[in-house]
Amino acid sequence: MEKNTIVDNEHLENEKKTAFKENNCAVTNVFKVIGGKWKVLLINAIYNDCPKRFGELRREMEDVTQATLTAQLRELERDGIICRKAYAESPPRVEYKLTDLGKTLMPVIRSLEDWWLAYAQYRNNSKN
Repeated sequence: MEKNTIVDNEHLENEKKTAFKENNCAVTNVFKVIGGKWKVLLINAIYNDCPKRFGELRREMEDVTQATLTAQLRELERDGIICRKAYAESPPRVEYKLTDLGKTLMPVIRSLEDWWLAYAQYRNNSKN
């Protein structure tokens, strides 16, 4: 009986395809949580001056629209990176803090900052 190598190889090809799907890469998944133009900036701002009020964030990040800021904060809250506390006052007051999980991102963010500085230095040196 002949062996069908095409069928045998299909199994191997399917395994290779699975290995390259985006959800199998941990770093890709990290950036699903902290990626975007504003999230790392928000995490840094809240970490550096905690708790942080919505109005303070809005003033510090004047290029972001209120809708985008609200959406980014909600996503960070949904993902367990920040917590939101609303006070029953007039006018309403809302404060944001990093959760314990959110605080574990700070060494990761610092490491990315260090990488960026080394990369920028490399790029500057390679142009000369």
